[in-house]
Amino acid sequence: MPSFAWHSAFEILAYFIGVRLFLRERRHLALPALADRDNSLWIGVAAIVGAAVGAKLGYWIEDPRNAFADFPDWRHLLEGKTIVGALLGGLITVEAVKRAIGVTQSSGDAFALPLVAGIAIGRIGCFLAGLDDHTYGNPTSVPWAVDFGDGIPRHPTQFYEIAFLLLLAAFLVSRRARFRRAGDTFRSFLIAYLAFRLAIDSIKPVAYTYLGFLSGIQLLCLAGLLYYHRDIPRIARILARQQGPETSTRS
Repeated sequence: MPSFAWHSAFEILAYFIGVRLFLRERRHLALPALADRDNSLWIGVAAIVGAAVGAKLGYWIEDPRNAFADFPDWRHLLEGKTIVGALLGGLITVEAVKRAIGVTQSSGDAFALPLVAGIAIGRIGCFLAGLDDHTYGNPTSVPWAVDFGDGIPRHPTQFYEIAFLLLLAAFLVSRRARFRRAGDTFRSFLIAYLAFRLAIDSIKPVAYTYLGFLSGIQLLCLAGLLYYHRDIPRIARILARQQGPETSTRS
């Protein structure tokens, strides 16, 4: 099967599983923010549209030389997308739409596990797509290095990410009872994933550097972690010891 077909097949599967898990999480958690059908629809559409736009903007930041090659020819602008950009784009648009429709409760917890599952499944397609997907790691001599078709053994960073996401899913499920503040499951997921990507992208090829050493993806990760900088120490304390009930309005 051609590489693009593998990638597309697992991407479709990721969307399907992610949506099914979201519907289950929405029923199970019964979040007030998603109780109203119209509000739930608006939030869902905002997440999809924001993720789509953010994925493209993230790619433009990650590889501006290729994205804007031959500009104003727009074809290069549509070539790539990024998961980190999609996550941050979805977060921004959901928060904006919630504010516009008057929803003050958090809705993020219903998205956490579906996103973990969807990203992990999608990374299988990335691995099978090989060199064409540009998600592999730098050359290495570790015993588990993978030759993606050019004769150079590289870090299989897609598998690193899948392993991390499986551990993260187990962690979130086991710690869910400790998260008394609405939205903390989602915050924990996004903080953990952004921190992981900040680290793992240091062993990936960099298309364009910022400040001489940061990739565009790492720059986006830092922006997301900065957004949650007040929550990071609080969530760390919750995981260290159980706390009483809390409330919040942010996703």
